[in-house]
Amino acid sequence: MTTLATGIDKLPPRLCARRNVAYARNMTADLDDSALMLRYRDGDVAAFEALYRRHNDSLYRYLLRLCLNQATTDDLFQETWGKIVKARGNYRPTAKFSTFLFRVAHNCFIDYVRRNKRHTNEIDVDPDLSATADDSPEYLTERHLARRRLHTCLAKLPDDQRDVFLLHEEAGLSIDEIAQITSVNRETAKSRLRYAVRKLKLALTEEN
Repeated sequence: MTTLATGIDKLPPRLCARRNVAYARNMTADLDDSALMLRYRDGDVAAFEALYRRHNDSLYRYLLRLCLNQATTDDLFQETWGKIVKARGNYRPTAKFSTFLFRVAHNCFIDYVRRNKRHTNEIDVDPDLSATADDSPEYLTERHLARRRLHTCLAKLPDDQRDVFLLHEEAGLSIDEIAQITSVNRETAKSRLRYAVRKLKLALTEEN
């Protein structure tokens, strides 16, 4: 079983085993992300555990639907949190923590694509959480097929459009935040999102 490290000077082994993390249950619930990151910067490991609990699922879904490859996602998920850990000493709350987190994740993906020029979006995963015991076989089949249609359509989008769409839909970021993360102006980010939504709607209609 994987657990968070007790010391702040090393990254916990394979953070991508997300459901095995031992969370600090007594963390003050009303602390915002920036306050938690500042506490982690000052040595409070429990603050990092709370941040991880808040954001690990949305970050993982973002990377999984961006990469559409399980192994690559696991590596980039680990790399992203590793960079957050390493950057804690210089952290300043100049933007929302989620903006900081997803900018790091975005840059990890861009670096991966640059390192792997033959990168392709091979769909080999089911990004959604596992089914509950109450789900019927018919429901599970339909849900699986719907997700596969969506993933197929996502794979057809250019990387920059898929990235913007997922930052908006999975991370819940605004156009201004997305523009900051992707290092483009607001109108470019807005245009990419509009094109992505239009293409997805058209592709999903053709799939049905």
